[in-house]
Amino acid sequence: MENCQSGTCGIQEQKTYEQAKQDQAVEVKNTLSKIKHKLLVMSGKGGVGKTSVSVNLGIALAKKGYQVGIMDVDLHGPDVPRMLGLKGEVTACEGKPKLVPMTYSENLKAISMECFMPNKDDAVIWRGPLKHSAINQFISDIDWGDLDFLIIDSPPGTGDEPLSVAQTIPDAKAIIVTTPQEVALSDVRKSINFCTKINKEIVGMIENMSGYICPHCGKTVELFGTGGGETTARQFNISFLGRIPFDPNIVKAGDSGRSYQEDNKDAPAAQAFAKTVDKIIERLHA
Repeated sequence: MENCQSGTCGIQEQKTYEQAKQDQAVEVKNTLSKIKHKLLVMSGKGGVGKTSVSVNLGIALAKKGYQVGIMDVDLHGPDVPRMLGLKGEVTACEGKPKLVPMTYSENLKAISMECFMPNKDDAVIWRGPLKHSAINQFISDIDWGDLDFLIIDSPPGTGDEPLSVAQTIPDAKAIIVTTPQEVALSDVRKSINFCTKINKEIVGMIENMSGYICPHCGKTVELFGTGGGETTARQFNISFLGRIPFDPNIVKAGDSGRSYQEDNKDAPAAQAFAKTVDKIIERLHA
C-alpha cells in the first residue's frame, strides 16, 4: 500500500505499458517482414465500389496462385467478410498467442472488425487513438504467415485509418479507385495529394463502374461517363491500371458472399479484373 501511495505503482504501470508498446512494435515489424507487397486501396469518396474492387483484386490474385490477405480497416463499415461469405468470429492459434484470420480459400484469408463482433449490426463508435490501436493489432495479433500480397481496404477519404496505415506500414503502396464522373474525380485528386504529402508511392488508378455493357446487344452504355479516371491519372503522371465495367452481378455476388469471378468467368468485368491484376504485378516488378 505504501508503494502505491508513493507513486511506485504508477511508475510500474507506465513501464508495463511502454514495454507492451515496444513488444507490439517488434511484432508488427516481424509480421510485415513476411509480406512482400502491401497495397492500400483508397478512394476519395464513398460509393465508388472500393471494397468490391479490393475483394475482387484479392480473389483475382489468389486465383493466380499468390498467397493473399485482405485487411479491412474500414472500422465503421466493415463489409469484406460479408462480400467473401465469411461467417463467425476469429479463433486463437493453437500453441501461439495469436489469432487465425478468416479463411476464404487456400490462397486467400481476411481480417475485419466484423470478425470480432458477436452482433454484426452493432455500431463501432471510436475516435482516432482506438482506431490506430486496432489497426496495429490487425497486424501484430494476427497470424498472417507468409504472404505475397496484403490488400488493405480503407474507408473513403484521407482520415484516421489511411493515415494510421501509412504510419504503421510505411512501405504500403496506394491503389486509388474512382468512378468516371467529375464529382468523384474531384475527390480522388485529394487522395492523390494525400499520398504526395506523406510520400506514399501510388501504384496506379482504377476506374470502376466504367460503362455498362448490354448483355443483349453488346453495346456499352456510359452510365457514369467514361475515361475520367484515365485522364486524371495522366494529369498526375500516375499509371492507369484499367477500367472495370459496371455489372449488376458484382452487386449480387457481394450481397450473397459468392465469388463474382467464379460465377461469371467470361464476363467483361471478370476479364477486366484479371487484366488489372496483371498490370499491378507488372508495375510492382518494374
